[in-house]
Amino acid sequence: MLKKFLPNEHVKSVFEISPSKLKELGIKGVITDLDNTLVEWDRPSATPKLVEWFNDLKKNGITVTIVSNNHEPRVKEFADPLGIPYIYQARKPLIRAFERAIREMNLHKDEVVVIGDQLLTDVLGGNRCGLHTILVVPVAQTDGFFTKFNRFVERRILSWMKRRGMLYWEDK
Repeated sequence: MLKKFLPNEHVKSVFEISPSKLKELGIKGVITDLDNTLVEWDRPSATPKLVEWFNDLKKNGITVTIVSNNHEPRVKEFADPLGIPYIYQARKPLIRAFERAIREMNLHKDEVVVIGDQLLTDVLGGNRCGLHTILVVPVAQTDGFFTKFNRFVERRILSWMKRRGMLYWEDK
């Protein structure tokens, strides 16, 4: 059961995910979480470095969709200036939003990766949907109210995985 929480990869930030390497692997689409994956949960817009990363994805023919459990105003304010499609109130780890993103990108599951900072939402949802999952270290050390509970549970799952040699994870 806990293997559903195990990401296929884990990195310190999205900037360690090379668009050209994704392209070489046949990846044509990225489903990414927003808060504490791309930027801090309270930062309204993308950093210049993140804009550059998105542009690099686009140059490599990789489509991006933001899938967030947050409310529309938050996600819209971030995504619209970048011209990135989004799904808000996704109810991750339920798979409906992941499937919708894949359908709207007109891709197959084996052409898509999921990037996120939470085991209980992003990784579990992506794995349940049969997608390649990449866990990133949260951008910020603070979280919104509901995420704090998830982090408590995640710490226990991560600790269990580390003890069994399933995951090598270092906190910031």
